[in-house]
Amino acid sequence: MLTVITYDVNTETAEGRRRLRKVARHCVNYGQRVQNSVFECVADAATMVKIKADLIAMMGEDDSLRFYDLGNNYAGKIEHYGSHETYEAEGFLSL
Repeated sequence: MLTVITYDVNTETAEGRRRLRKVARHCVNYGQRVQNSVFECVADAATMVKIKADLIAMMGEDDSLRFYDLGNNYAGKIEHYGSHETYEAEGFLSL
């Protein structure tokens, strides 16, 4: 299933900036960055439970996380316009 993860981390302090990098690194392990704080992750339900728990544990008091579950039939639910090429969500991630 495809889940879109978005986050907003308060970066007014050095700790917040470290937390932002930590959240981003964690998301990169599971999905494709599609915008600065937006990741698309293809994972089964058990993996998503772990990802959510890990990210929630990293959160600070003024941070925000959102998870959008698009399910398994997500292909027709996503439209992309703009400068970055789209990618195949279940294909190989390019480096």
